[in-house]
Amino acid sequence: MPLYTKESIETLRQRIDLVEVLMSHMELRRAGAAYKALCPFHEEKTPSFTVQKGDSHYHCFGCGAHGDAIAFLMGHLKLGFVEAVESLAERFQVHLEKTDEQEVEKGPSKPALKHALELTAQLYHYLLLHTQDGHEALHYLYERGIDLEFIRRFHLGFSPKDPHLLSRYLHAQHIEDEVIEQAGLVSSSSKKKDFFSQRIMFPIRDPMGAVIGFSGRKFKEETFGGKYINTPETLLFKKSRVLFGLSYSRQRIAKERKAIIVEGQIDALRLINSGFDYAVAGQGTAFGADHARELIHLGVSKVYLALDGDDAGQEAAAKIGHLFLQKGIDIGVLSLPDGSDPDSLLLNRGPEYFSQLIQQARDYLTFLFRHLAKGETTLTPSRKNEIIKEMTHTIKSWEEPVMVHESLKKLAEIAQIPESALGIDQVVIPEIMVRRTQRVDFEQVNPDRILDTDCLRWLILASTSHPEIVSMAHMNIHQAHFRLEGAYRLYQVFMEAHKNNMPCDVLSLGSSVEGAEAQKLLNDIMQRKINRQKVIEGFTETVRKMLIRQWMEEREAIRIKLHSTFLSDEEESELARQFDAIKSQVPQVKLP
Repeated sequence: MPLYTKESIETLRQRIDLVEVLMSHMELRRAGAAYKALCPFHEEKTPSFTVQKGDSHYHCFGCGAHGDAIAFLMGHLKLGFVEAVESLAERFQVHLEKTDEQEVEKGPSKPALKHALELTAQLYHYLLLHTQDGHEALHYLYERGIDLEFIRRFHLGFSPKDPHLLSRYLHAQHIEDEVIEQAGLVSSSSKKKDFFSQRIMFPIRDPMGAVIGFSGRKFKEETFGGKYINTPETLLFKKSRVLFGLSYSRQRIAKERKAIIVEGQIDALRLINSGFDYAVAGQGTAFGADHARELIHLGVSKVYLALDGDDAGQEAAAKIGHLFLQKGIDIGVLSLPDGSDPDSLLLNRGPEYFSQLIQQARDYLTFLFRHLAKGETTLTPSRKNEIIKEMTHTIKSWEEPVMVHESLKKLAEIAQIPESALGIDQVVIPEIMVRRTQRVDFEQVNPDRILDTDCLRWLILASTSHPEIVSMAHMNIHQAHFRLEGAYRLYQVFMEAHKNNMPCDVLSLGSSVEGAEAQKLLNDIMQRKINRQKVIEGFTETVRKMLIRQWMEEREAIRIKLHSTFLSDEEESELARQFDAIKSQVPQVKLP
């Protein structure tokens, strides 16, 4: 994870305009010296989300949500800490200096590459709308039912036949050759021709909306190459991880915890433009584990597969469904009419029809059974046995024990066989639990790290609405109660800032501490939510656990000394007295 100097983070903190950040994601309305809006973190009809003009924090009087720009991006868009910091740094043009312990990246910076790509997107868009050659591509789009509003919303463009037009334009904008090459805008050959030629251009954007590459579709048969070609892989563009359309859909996916997966760019954009703005597509490669991981990180609990109805589309649906179900994510498979795709269905039958397809989506196991049966209505015993064996093997590879158990029961129902034939009660849950345990390393389940970060999480996220927890911390918690040096350092900085009425938000703390561990801890802190309805109870329990942990370790240290073979009678008697004394003094949380 990139780590930055506290000086550069402090510069960023001073530059951030919170109102500007919020206005990009929600409708703020001026109310005197403040701005108000409907809170994005809970459902409400009357605005209770407020930010004072010039302040660096927002607050919701409805649900208690409170934080700075970093907290908003991490909570609302599910960005990681570093991802949010880098996004804000680009927005407010702050150069982030990395700590000495990291190697400095060679070559052009990410902001420089993004600037070149944004200029390219603007040029392609202009060429589509305002040149004679572009109008030929424009006519093709109109015939496909793509209107001017659609083109402008998604910034579609046109790459001309002239092999050096883009390079000349970027040179005129003072973009260096190295940046043009590293952005994937010219070919790798010695002639350095523009990479795209005579294609309709679809900008590929990162989750925050910055252009990171392009997908070019040919509209003339004589154009060289496949129907679609993508920017080659660069520092910004990794096709195995990029979800096309995510910048338009991320907010709704994170809020409603659902997503639609389609095959093509136009399918995704058509859905988004028709109100299904929780749709994404893979990018230039088969939908894989990294794509699934991105959606799982956003918290999806339901994924709909709207893939083509041909054999290739059905095979893809089988593989993609497995990626999510093995993580416990529910799957619905849409039954698209033969020869159709989401783009044509929305164009010819409208959004209401597509909504019905979503409502009628088949569960994954029913789909998979029929897919493996290849349309056969009557199966021989041997063929049925083959299908059940294959599906059972797939289900038993999933990671969630309950999902495995219930899916095997569902399979027995679909195949009309006794549950006992699948051995549900005998082997499934123990096997899965053992397999999962073997994959978890100590770092992932370090109880000391979890407890230390829990304490800091309550203080950072809830002390504004419940200042009494700061008093409780002051009365109970000392250096000995922390196990991570970085956690104690963050605790010190927080308590000092609170004492002096200074900002105690994530970015302020990040600018006040040195070292990799502190910034990693801040990232961990923001990855989990707190129950704002039970702040006092939750923090009290966390403090109690920290006190008990210290008490038990002190007891254990004395017990180990007692078992030493080199003690005098007096030493042994004194240790026994200490052990009896500490044993009877179970710590209690002091309340303010």
